[in-house]
Amino acid sequence: MALSLEQKKAMVQEVAEVAGKALSVVAAEYRGLTATQMEALRREARNAGVYLKVVKNTLARRAVQGTEFECLQDAFVGPLLLAFSTEDPGAAARVLKEFSKENKALEVKFLGVGGQMLPGSELDRLASLPTREQALSMLMATMRAPVQKLVTTLNEVPGKLVRTIVAIKEAKERAA
Repeated sequence: MALSLEQKKAMVQEVAEVAGKALSVVAAEYRGLTATQMEALRREARNAGVYLKVVKNTLARRAVQGTEFECLQDAFVGPLLLAFSTEDPGAAARVLKEFSKENKALEVKFLGVGGQMLPGSELDRLASLPTREQALSMLMATMRAPVQKLVTTLNEVPGKLVRTIVAIKEAKERAA
């Protein structure tokens, strides 16, 4: 079904809006997936907060103009679906990585992060990025460590004094 000019403009505007605030994008070739499999992928993406869209390459090129994903324009070749992560940089990569384990027809072609295009082989690296909650907990653990070490050290001084006094008392009791 051919899209009208107004529908194309609306699609470009929608994708451009998402690309403007996205943290990363994963492009994958979906050739060979059934409609049921695509619906399952869309459901997983929605649950993970990932914007998933199949867009014609010419429209995708226009949509990413002026965004940090402009470097991807020459790579839009063949039937591609675009997965944008808007809240967590690794969310789209995790969704597509998990989905491609069971559906070999989905092939990740390239990624876009921080204004750079990366090959599809870097999917694991992007998928292993911590979520916001994980990053915050790692930061808090790092910030807590020096304080905890200080408290342990300060607590050791009176503890050692008490152990020394007890040892002297026991030594005097044995001697008496």
